[in-house]
Amino acid sequence: MPVFSYECMNKQGELVTGEITADTVASAVERLRASGLAVLELNEHKERIQRSLLGNRKVKIADVTLFSRQLAAMLSAGITVTKALYTLSRQTANPTLRQALETIAKNVEGGMSLSDAFSAFPDIFSHLYISMLKAGEVGGTLDKTLIQLSEQLYKEKRVKDNVKSAMSYPIIIVIVTIVIFLFMLVIMVPIFQGYIPQTAQIPAITQFIFDVSSSLRTRWYIWISVLLAIVCGNYLFFKSQTGHNLWENYKLKLRIIGPIMTKSVIARFTRTLATLLEGGIPVVQALEVAGPTSGSDILADTVKLANKRIEEGKSIASTLEESPVFPPLVTQMIATGEETGKLPEMLSKVADIYEDEVDTATKNLSSSIQPLLLIIIGVLVGGMLIALYVPIITSVVSQAS
Repeated sequence: MPVFSYECMNKQGELVTGEITADTVASAVERLRASGLAVLELNEHKERIQRSLLGNRKVKIADVTLFSRQLAAMLSAGITVTKALYTLSRQTANPTLRQALETIAKNVEGGMSLSDAFSAFPDIFSHLYISMLKAGEVGGTLDKTLIQLSEQLYKEKRVKDNVKSAMSYPIIIVIVTIVIFLFMLVIMVPIFQGYIPQTAQIPAITQFIFDVSSSLRTRWYIWISVLLAIVCGNYLFFKSQTGHNLWENYKLKLRIIGPIMTKSVIARFTRTLATLLEGGIPVVQALEVAGPTSGSDILADTVKLANKRIEEGKSIASTLEESPVFPPLVTQMIATGEETGKLPEMLSKVADIYEDEVDTATKNLSSSIQPLLLIIIGVLVGGMLIALYVPIITSVVSQAS
């Protein structure tokens, strides 16, 4: 997204300078004017090429969570927003976040609203974050809103970490298996091949292993080229709209990790929606934000449909229960929350339930898949060793007889 340097005049007649991110010049001018600034000069400039690799470091959820807690504490203590932002920009260890906070502080000092200043950095602060900030500004509860945001980000990070931990063990096992096979094919197979007499009858499976070993040692560049082509082809395919849609349609239906991903998606959606509603965001607007942040296009489409039905006078629960993504427990608790007027509390309970289930499921997955993977590795490695030993044993037996 383009970055614009601006010179403006605020309502007090003071000259204000800073930076703003927008899609076009027109949208940048519109946002500045909406903040009560008269635009004098506006110039687009590219990202600074001289930024170091360290300066481009990604801002993690943990960094934003810590910053939100610190900003909430400083605002509760009576420190002004701009002073708090300048102080935190000097304290933060992440250089990308530091630079963003410096720019935000300048923009706020120049008269821009806090939510508009934060929205100039969509790669760091999500749509959820901006919406909550805007509600906190309007309601005068910015410190409480920031605390809610930090709790939301922490719980979202915990769910993501649980899913990652469940997937990391199988991936590590697969990588180790591949390394073992490559070692055996490149190093051990030629050694075994040297012990086999030329007159010995070699079974088809053993000959196949010899051929693969020889190909890996003499035509390794072909194997690497094919591997890179497969990896790049898959990467480009799943980055395309067709590949993305295919993955979104089937990822929640996968036999082992599908249920875990479904629970994590529901937990993220209900937690986000509860946080937005507790922050005073209207239901329709809250659903518009919570749907895309869930991590599932299917759920986001369902929520988009729910918004249309709500505008027609239907309830949230009656629309969501039509989707296969939401189990009866979720829709029933949402219906209860709508009837009792305690929807945020019910959504938080649903999020707690599914976050605990994700935690339990990931632990069970690691413990249940470990023996299966070890058996598969044992069968593959043992099968290769047997195939290598058969010609040697056959040759010895034939010589003895």
